Amino acid sequence: MSHTLTHSGLSVDKQLAEFVKKQLLPGTHLDEHQFWKSFANIVQTLTPLNKSLLAKREQLQKQIDDYHLANKNADQAQYQAFLKDIGYLVDEPENFSIETQNVEPEIALTAGPQLVVPVSNARFALNAANARWGSLYDALYGTDVLSEDDGAEKGSQYNPVRGFKVMAYARQFLDKALPLENGSHIESTNYSIVDGALAITLRDSSHTTLKNPEQLIGYQGEAQNPSVILLKNNGLHIELQIDHHHPIGQADKAGLKDVVLEAALTTIMDCEDSVAAVDAEDKVQVYKNWLGLMQGNLVETFRKGDKMVDRTLQADRQYTGLDGQKLTLKGRSMMFVRNVGHLMTNPAITDVSGNDVFEGIMDAMFTATAALHDLNTKNTIKNSTAQSINIVKPKMHGPDEVAFANTLFGMVEEALSLPKNTLKMGIMDEERRTSANLKACIHAAKERVVFINTGFLDRTGDEIHTSMQAGVVLPKAAIKAQPWISAYEDRNVDIGLACGLSHKAQIGKGMWAMPDKMAMMMEQKIAHPQSGANTAWVPSPTAATLHAMHYHDVDVFSLQQSIATRQIASLESLLTPPLMPNPETLSKEDIQSELENNAQGILGYVVRWIDQGIGCSKVPDINHIGLMEDRATLRISSQHIANWLHHGVCSKEQVQKVMAKMAKVVDGQNEHDSLYTPMATNEQTLAKNIAYQAALALVFEGVSQPSGYTEPLLHSYRLKYKAQH
Repeated sequence: MSHTLTHSGLSVDKQLAEFVKKQLLPGTHLDEHQFWKSFANIVQTLTPLNKSLLAKREQLQKQIDDYHLANKNADQAQYQAFLKDIGYLVDEPENFSIETQNVEPEIALTAGPQLVVPVSNARFALNAANARWGSLYDALYGTDVLSEDDGAEKGSQYNPVRGFKVMAYARQFLDKALPLENGSHIESTNYSIVDGALAITLRDSSHTTLKNPEQLIGYQGEAQNPSVILLKNNGLHIELQIDHHHPIGQADKAGLKDVVLEAALTTIMDCEDSVAAVDAEDKVQVYKNWLGLMQGNLVETFRKGDKMVDRTLQADRQYTGLDGQKLTLKGRSMMFVRNVGHLMTNPAITDVSGNDVFEGIMDAMFTATAALHDLNTKNTIKNSTAQSINIVKPKMHGPDEVAFANTLFGMVEEALSLPKNTLKMGIMDEERRTSANLKACIHAAKERVVFINTGFLDRTGDEIHTSMQAGVVLPKAAIKAQPWISAYEDRNVDIGLACGLSHKAQIGKGMWAMPDKMAMMMEQKIAHPQSGANTAWVPSPTAATLHAMHYHDVDVFSLQQSIATRQIASLESLLTPPLMPNPETLSKEDIQSELENNAQGILGYVVRWIDQGIGCSKVPDINHIGLMEDRATLRISSQHIANWLHHGVCSKEQVQKVMAKMAKVVDGQNEHDSLYTPMATNEQTLAKNIAYQAALALVFEGVSQPSGYTEPLLHSYRLKYKAQH
């Protein structure tokens, strides 16, 4: 049991108090007493408001449950009138445009990929921060975007046949992004800069230049013999790297050794769904890594082959501009930090009444204080170029909860002596009451909003839970095809554009969940920029590099102008639950298959969360395809089984049998993980296994969990596990 220290009436875990004193505050203008006094004031003022907002969630859910139980055949108009009557739907504000000032150029002015990464993992965080620039050659060579047919296998050694395929694909990309006046990049044998223009020699010894000369930005080396040529398309930079002596460059007529793309313009350093942080020890790790990123000195040492490697933040990139002056481009992704939502408390700090402090209040104060180091720094490694702190705020239900976050951010600014609206807000549109009232939500933070983003996974979990009493939900795959989801995705863009977010803020789309299926991603994820979203989530730096090509294909900001003229997607469709009209038509095989799929996903994720404290991981699904799982996917699967159980589609005994069967499957999938402890060595060990108990609880107590969230049960079982180990 960790010792506590008392500060301004708060009991603070000693680990956290020491971190604040020795690491967080030195280098800021704050002293320890001032910090804790300000924080205690925020806690005392906002805790009752936070509690009342959570009580309002419960009250509305009870009213919706009662309505569905009493109105089995109600029409949509009656349902909407009821939602207005209870205050679930609010009146829309008059038309307005957001008024946010000092927005990062990566957020406002450029469209491109966005990474989301658990900030608790320093190596992942550094990799993501450094994913601003990515090798297209590496991304193509190492993934399934290019087939391994006709001798183009990846193999353990470099395969020139595959290398040639990579070069050909990259040249075709260059033809689309950087078209030439005549001919094709495929025919190029030399690149140089002559009189401020790109000069390309083709195979037939003819010369050509760019169709759009303004795409040339600068270079490294000598103009006539450059080592790097810097170009730009749709606001994104492209580097042609030339080295005739490099093994790859030697095999290329023009000496092109790589094409490097500006990729992850922004990264969300996550304290929330991809993180398992249940106590002071965990929170210190989260805050320490975020602090290191803000100070620019985070280092992670790890073994790579037979060598130890230090991973650090990349420096900025230097070029010569066409005017001969030095040109500097940022070497790193612009980092948001995602705080937790309004629901959870954390035992790292208790208030004067002995109650655990709300974690969202903690996160706002601690992550903003860490970011002071970036705002104040004279270092060359800087995150914000707009003197802003960019915070993503998830899992807010409706405009009152956004207004509460706005108040919290304002109080933190006051405590840290920051100008008003220094703390910018990203609003996750991932709860039903938020998407139904999105315009009012944006209005509640109109001076600090820099981001709205659809989160299909959490949104689906909330959809199931909100309509739990309405009937049997469709199988998971069918839910995705229902009208509510397209209305949800379209309305987010429609309302964002109507509120003036174009060129001022990000309109974002959700995650590509299959990190090994990059060919499929390249086919499908272009739909995100085509939807008018100027960012979308990717699961890895490699995926960011590949997804960047979509933003060269689609001029998102031009597209937004035409989308802004269409009719806003239907609220009626948005509020139509994805229910089965005839659940009795489900076959036994269909039910069993759906249960096994859900149970396997739940167990595969929960066992790592509880036993190893891993909040986000690539979990093999029932077909052994690796899927990125976090608490949002867990929320869907657990709520889905809970719904079918509640409505008698399946029995408790059937679910128990399925869970026991899938525990063995998950054990088999993890048999090569040396850190993994099997759940199902026998029936006795399975019954006593804490992770397995947590998985059962998530399903059997799913109907009663607040908004169907998984955090309360995960935290309690993880704390139980840590206490025993």
